[in-house]
Amino acid sequence: MNDRFQKISDTLMAICLAIMAGSVFVNVVLRYGFGSGIVASEELSRLLFVWMVFIGATAAYPKGEHMAFTSLLQPLFKPGREALLKLTTRGIHALVVLSCALLAWGAWQQVMVGMDNRSVVMGYPQALLPLPAFLCSSAIGLMALYQLVVGKTLDLGHVHEVE
Repeated sequence: MNDRFQKISDTLMAICLAIMAGSVFVNVVLRYGFGSGIVASEELSRLLFVWMVFIGATAAYPKGEHMAFTSLLQPLFKPGREALLKLTTRGIHALVVLSCALLAWGAWQQVMVGMDNRSVVMGYPQALLPLPAFLCSSAIGLMALYQLVVGKTLDLGHVHEVE
């Protein structure tokens, strides 16, 4: 399931990037070559960029690829400190759940505000801009909650080097 999720998220990010690059390239060629461009290109690129960033953030969490201050945890990886590492890990997961809950709550408020507003050029609901923040924080929060309940050890996704 995890590999399938990674492939889907990678594909979605690649599609967003391809559409963004293509629309900006065509717009630049049209503006400099023919004196007129595609008005919706900038707005579409901004929307796709926001979605791409939050898809990437969601995909990075289960792989442990978010920024980690491993230098703070380095002393806990020594033998005899397993209990303290486990307690610290649970605290970190709880803080992630809390942060995601706060982000989801704020993003949902923005989604509700944006439901009645339309973008200037393309006319899509402005709720599409904060929606990926809500979905991302909800997904990461659920993953962190699962890790908290199960008591999963901290997965840094790499060797415990100092960052």
